Amino acid sequence: MSAFTPCILIPTYNNPKTIRGVVERIRRGHPQMPIIVVDDHSAPEGQKAVEELTAEGAVQSLRLPVNKGKGGALKVGFAFALERGFTHALQIDADGQHCFEDIPRFLKAAEAHPEALILGCPVFDATAPKSRLRGRKISIFWTTLETGGRQVIDDPLCGFRVYPLRAAVDADARTDRMEFDPEIAVRIAWGGTPVLNLPTKVRYLTTGEGGVSHFRPVHDNVMMSLMHTRMVLELIGRKLLALFGRKFPAACKIELPAGDPLLMPSETVEALPAPMTADPSRE
Repeated sequence: MSAFTPCILIPTYNNPKTIRGVVERIRRGHPQMPIIVVDDHSAPEGQKAVEELTAEGAVQSLRLPVNKGKGGALKVGFAFALERGFTHALQIDADGQHCFEDIPRFLKAAEAHPEALILGCPVFDATAPKSRLRGRKISIFWTTLETGGRQVIDDPLCGFRVYPLRAAVDADARTDRMEFDPEIAVRIAWGGTPVLNLPTKVRYLTTGEGGVSHFRPVHDNVMMSLMHTRMVLELIGRKLLALFGRKFPAACKIELPAGDPLLMPSETVEALPAPMTADPSRE
């Protein structure tokens, strides 16, 4: 395989209304791109949707024997992709909220900067929940602190990103659920991998459109806080070790010049087709 060999990686948990549309939209623009779907032990309807896509040859899939959480599913996907010779994995969520039109731009950025972690920075519209906007600000505060006081990571929660797979596996993220996205981004940056942030439009789907949220406000916010506390304590430990001569790479970001085409999000954002099982009362 060549030096840059990407695949698409989709973690899914109970997305029966959207997973087919997501895969078909990707394949329409990238018919030869390998797609790996990790089914995080979905209920029968979600499992069937993935199995049908696999039987049609549209995707390679793995079904986890127990629910591990998004992070746990991605870790399995990273290892699976790396073992098969892929160098990079473009992660996109299974609920259809991300901009498929930006996939070529993200892959182009990863090919131009194969050493970098490419992170999506959401351009929200009116569908964005206020809780997501508040959570973004809080997460940016923590990850900025964790990367040395400089905002290396513009948005630590966006699930649209391109991982250099070796760096993702070597980062050895400890968490498996909602706190995984910010943790692995910081740990990859701690390892010396530069971060390139790219704007991308995000649209939140209604329940009738197949939008599913697995976020549990109390539990997941507590777990997120505990994760950030551990990361800050670990950062303090790194600082102390540095006083005794231990060297750590500095977290850094790639700054593109204003007007660079890679910084221009797509203006055309096509929604997924309505799911066949959508409930008209929720439209």
